Amino acid sequence: VKVIAADGTLNGPWEDARRRILWAGGLRDLPDAVPGQGYTGHSFNDWNHVDLTTMNDETSDNQNDGSVKGIAVGNRLGNGIRVASLPELGSGGSWSTCAMGCNQDPPNDVAHIQFRSRIAFKLVWVPNEQYDTFVLVDDDGKLLAKGKPSDGPKALPHLRERMMNYKIMEGSKYATAA
Repeated sequence: VKVIAADGTLNGPWEDARRRILWAGGLRDLPDAVPGQGYTGHSFNDWNHVDLTTMNDETSDNQNDGSVKGIAVGNRLGNGIRVASLPELGSGGSWSTCAMGCNQDPPNDVAHIQFRSRIAFKLVWVPNEQYDTFVLVDDDGKLLAKGKPSDGPKALPHLRERMMNYKIMEGSKYATAA
């Protein structure tokens, strides 16, 4: 994240910024892959898939046993994690997991419950007039980077997605930097 925070990428076109966010988290951009088999087109492009979660080999095949509310029981992500993760970064891999439940203390989201992991970072849309700026925060809610894509709100995920993203963070440690 330090690299992309300093190189101006986060203030460039949204799709370029999104690809660099994936890269910073150890993921390939695979928008044409089959969902569940490495597809990352949804990553950071909706309200919920905004947690960059790293994991070890022992947890990448974990399934949701029903403990993460609102997420499908099963939620089999292991193969997709292996396909999309950059192998040169080592074993285990990463994934853009669902943030839903992160506003609880402790967080009750996919990263913390299903994968028993902390998040490396989370994307939170800033609640300004157009929700056209975002922050990346760590698992403690500390600001890591901020961006305002240059191609404007029409190039971003739909306004409803950005608003809902902030709404699920509101009142939590993750919303503070936004």
